[in-house]
Amino acid sequence: MGSTPCNKKDHDQDNVVTFFVAAMEGEEITTNNKEALSIEQGQLRGDQDHEFSLPSAHTVGHDSWQQVGLMLVTSFNCGYILSFSNLMLVPLGWTWGIICLLVVGFCTAYANWLLAAFHFINGQRFIRYRDLMGLLFGQKMYYITWVSQFLTLLLGNMGFILLGGRALKEINSEFSDSPLRLQYFIVVTGATYFIYSFLIPTMSAMRRWLGPSTVLTFAYIVILLVVAVKDGKANTKRDYVIHGNKADRVLNAFGAISAIIVCNTSGLLLEIQSTLRKPAVSNMRKALYLQFSVGLVFYYGVIMMGYWAYGSTVSEYLPGELSGPNSVKVLINAAVFLQSIVSQHLYAAPIHEALDTKFLKLETGMNTKENLKRRFYMRALLFTVNSFVTAAFPFMGNFVNLFGSFTLVPLTFVFPSMIFIKVKGKTARLEKNLWHWFNIVIFSLLAVVTTISTVRLIVNNVQKYHFFADT
Repeated sequence: MGSTPCNKKDHDQDNVVTFFVAAMEGEEITTNNKEALSIEQGQLRGDQDHEFSLPSAHTVGHDSWQQVGLMLVTSFNCGYILSFSNLMLVPLGWTWGIICLLVVGFCTAYANWLLAAFHFINGQRFIRYRDLMGLLFGQKMYYITWVSQFLTLLLGNMGFILLGGRALKEINSEFSDSPLRLQYFIVVTGATYFIYSFLIPTMSAMRRWLGPSTVLTFAYIVILLVVAVKDGKANTKRDYVIHGNKADRVLNAFGAISAIIVCNTSGLLLEIQSTLRKPAVSNMRKALYLQFSVGLVFYYGVIMMGYWAYGSTVSEYLPGELSGPNSVKVLINAAVFLQSIVSQHLYAAPIHEALDTKFLKLETGMNTKENLKRRFYMRALLFTVNSFVTAAFPFMGNFVNLFGSFTLVPLTFVFPSMIFIKVKGKTARLEKNLWHWFNIVIFSLLAVVTTISTVRLIVNNVQKYHFFADT
């Protein structure tokens, strides 16, 4: 299902921008512009044939499982992991923290493994989660899934913009006693993400950037772990006391659980799976095995090492705790910022896909002058709005917990069990149906409780901080 190679000179030779962008994407340019979008960069005809599907402007059925697996490992090991010691283990402590990390990790791996099987139903391929839910449960569930996913993606993108801004401000702080306000760095980060998303518009186009992203990822993780071990050995006054009254501890614990869910899943499995060549189900599961083995070891390792080294006072952004020369902090934060440019694109790509499919001219090529202009305006609008909202509400913990509660819990745990009952309920054994009904009830309750916890956190931060706070 990939593109058909051809000579680039056969394309519009006068369109210099087209060739530049295509080269950055690592894509071949075809002589038939209509096929480039409707078939070669979209699904083959007949893969989908129902009212909730649209042809995709992005690549479908092209990538290897190794590429997708590496993309998952590096994306889930992004700079967000530097806030997880504070968000997860501080409210839970060692015992419950380790238990929740293991249980939630197992449950999310199983839920994603299950959902991957429903990428095909009765010979139809579902390249979007909302398409699948719409066909099985009707228009209402189509829009519920659509809203849930896009709230998750938008909030996640804002979190990445804040993460990049924090990293840049940490670098500035090392060279100045009066660093610039966080909002300046948020603007720089948003602009950088915009440029990358314009030049590298699809998930598949990320493949040439995964190597540098991997190097940056493991560079800052290794350096951080070395410094954290040194600091932990020297820090004899740390403690692991869980602070707050009983009600605070309970609600904060559920907030920590929602953060653990965030660090393990994205709610985008079918969209990611759509880029895989067939057999897409087994290939997606291979990529998931890589994420939940190699990938999980590293981001769980950073979470536990940060908490061990600094205890219950560990910072919301771990590099802020590190000792040692300024060059170490600068190096870590620079790597975090550069790596976040690539990793954030995974979570924003489904938004770009929806906008491109809706507004680009599908009868022409992805990189024609008109489509480049439209893509520029759509990306610019998205990142301008997200950067402004992030600058106004710069609370990193809120971004993580919020999209881990009322959106990711249903998308990850509730909906796959609903799909199983709908598709296989009549033929499955009774115990399997009961198991999936149990999942629906338990995780629906978890979504309610974690949302309450998150709203409470937001209220507390709104009282503590003002708009455009320099956090």
